[in-house]
Amino acid sequence: MRLLLQRVTSARVTVAGETVGEIGTGLLVLVGVAAGDTGRSASRAAEKLATLRTFADSDGRMNLDAAAVGGEFLIVSQFTLAGSLAKGRRPSFDGAAPPEVAEPLVEALAAELEDRGFRVGRGRFGAYMQVELVNDGPVTFVLDV
Repeated sequence: MRLLLQRVTSARVTVAGETVGEIGTGLLVLVGVAAGDTGRSASRAAEKLATLRTFADSDGRMNLDAAAVGGEFLIVSQFTLAGSLAKGRRPSFDGAAPPEVAEPLVEALAAELEDRGFRVGRGRFGAYMQVELVNDGPVTFVLDV
């Protein structure tokens, strides 16, 4: 599982002009599910996201986790993160999990964050989405689980 995390002051996802998910301060998490990922991958990702200290303290240091700042999560499936640009000029998606495997894992990640008390917005799996965000910092990380 590969996650692209962006610390945001706001983010939203629209599908055909309809807002399907949005958050204020928190983390926009783009999720690429790879072949071989399991429910354990989703649990490990949720644990990491819940405890990752990416928010600034009073000294401006990244020392606070999402709970400490009332942060929210916007979870958006993005299968292209499981793609490869290693060969040729066209991306290969051979390493991506099929939709019937990926969708429940993306939902499990979001649900586990909710179980930890976070407000979680979602994209719409498999839909053509537009993602708007205000990247705070900018702060962006790639997390491989």
